Amino acid sequence: MIELVPVFVSIGGAETLDTQMMHRQLGQLARSSRRGELFLLKIIKEIRMQGSKKSLSLISFSLIFLLILVGCSATSQAEPVASLLGALDGVADQVTGNQAVPGLAPATPPRLIAAANGTLAQIYQEVNPSVVHIQVVKNETALPFSHPEVPEAPNLPETPDVPIPGEPPQAFGEGSGFVWDKKGHIVTNNHVIEGAEKITVVLADDTSVAAELVGADRDSDLAVLLVDVPAAQLEPVRLGDSTTLQVGELAIAIGNPFGQEGTMTVGIISALGRLLPVGESGFFAPRYNIPDIIQTDAAINPGNSGGVLLNDRGEVIGVTTAIISAVRASSGIGFAVPAAIVQQVVPALISDGEYAHPFMGISGGSLSAEIAEAMDLPEGQRGVLVADVVPDSPADQAGLLGNDDEVEIDGFPVGIGGDVIIAIEGQPLAAMDDLIAYLESSTRAGQNVELTLLRDGRQENISLKLVPRPQRPVEPLISQETPADEGADDSAKSAGVRLGVLVASLTPGMAEAMNLPEGQEGVIIQQVEPDSPAADAGLLGGQEPLSVEGAEVMIGGDIVTAIDGVPVTNPQELADALSDYEPGDEITINLLRNGEGKSLEVILGESEAK
Repeated sequence: MIELVPVFVSIGGAETLDTQMMHRQLGQLARSSRRGELFLLKIIKEIRMQGSKKSLSLISFSLIFLLILVGCSATSQAEPVASLLGALDGVADQVTGNQAVPGLAPATPPRLIAAANGTLAQIYQEVNPSVVHIQVVKNETALPFSHPEVPEAPNLPETPDVPIPGEPPQAFGEGSGFVWDKKGHIVTNNHVIEGAEKITVVLADDTSVAAELVGADRDSDLAVLLVDVPAAQLEPVRLGDSTTLQVGELAIAIGNPFGQEGTMTVGIISALGRLLPVGESGFFAPRYNIPDIIQTDAAINPGNSGGVLLNDRGEVIGVTTAIISAVRASSGIGFAVPAAIVQQVVPALISDGEYAHPFMGISGGSLSAEIAEAMDLPEGQRGVLVADVVPDSPADQAGLLGNDDEVEIDGFPVGIGGDVIIAIEGQPLAAMDDLIAYLESSTRAGQNVELTLLRDGRQENISLKLVPRPQRPVEPLISQETPADEGADDSAKSAGVRLGVLVASLTPGMAEAMNLPEGQEGVIIQQVEPDSPAADAGLLGGQEPLSVEGAEVMIGGDIVTAIDGVPVTNPQELADALSDYEPGDEITINLLRNGEGKSLEVILGESEAK
């Protein structure tokens, strides 16, 4: 017996019909297609009598019941179902005010009706052959911490349960992907294959083949693989237009959740325009944001990463990438990288192995009402406040200005006085998210763009030429290997030392945000690894995020200025300084904490890397 009540609980009470009566009758009527049709016609009659937009919920109720009716009845005939669909089409036109042309069917039937006519089954048959299962073998230390979508798979039959002595520990991961073209290119998420030592692609016909990495882009979380199989075995997907999507449209996901190949789930697009942070592997990492992310309530689970999100025409509108869940399973909030970004990035990965994201060279944030008031700007003024300009960047060369003053808002110092960007290429900007989204979706490195900004309350136009995004400003330094003498025996080789911090070069914008003197140099600690020498010594990581062109860095932590009196101004100098020591050595770290000088003694540990 099909449980119907949960299906209708979320709909709530209908306007004038007794929904409790509906619930009682549905269980009985599901057994009889003819009685169900008569009951549905009663609902349609009631909708016509009400003749109000409030009746739209009844139309939704009727459509869902029709889906159940068709699914429950083994003897349903096409003719009565078609007549009911036609009746609902007519009622929908009546209620919404659309004028139907006598004798002509609607040009575009409602999408749920299309689903009722067997579209979902047809979509599965068409698209599932294009979806692949990706299996990876990774060094255990290379497995990402920040992407719960890629679980460790159970031991495969050929895999021993115990590690092989002398061999680095390995772990297995899995995800999804899809066929891009007949040449054998496979698209998936970067985090599925990042750090993989071996990649295997299993096609829908169970053909298993080794894959090689063609190109990957961390900042869009996309990657392209290549498999060597006959073109006849490859069924490329069709891309849809993700720029025209609307909340409430049908969303269909196909992938391999928990390793269950060819699984299809259905829901709706529940939100648009989300930002999804992505970053490097590690317990903490700097992040860029992928803009225009699609949110869906279609069930997305670990193993779906890299799979497809489809519209009701079977076109790929996104690549399923992430979930929000406290239990690492579907909670109705899943995210997909939109097809518009996929269309930009994937061809570049195939041709060049990388994608050049456009870069302006500013850090800042959305203009708040409090900051606008402090800068004597009109009430309700929106835009992007430039906090800092990266030296020698396009923004710097074009003359953009960062903050030059400070006020206190809610007890916190806040920078003011910088340029406020209110439009790019004539497109209004209400927030920093709008600027990030426009740069990613509508511009390319090497392109000239015109910015409209407010400077001292006056509107100006400035042109600049975008360049490829430079290397990330934050570099991981969780452990440092000491180079070993290649001619020495293994027993004589020096082990690497471990401090246990993630660091970044201190930029002028960070220094200004932390009220440090102009020209202050050093290495700012982003995060301290738990149970590390740095943690034992009491070193502190950052507490407050700062956006730098879409990348987030953490400020407020300790700033390392020297190791045993030797100055350090960037992560590489810190690494070089640590390379002079052995595990167990005690060093003195000179640092700034809340603007004041301090020294801490740290006993270095042994690197966990082998």
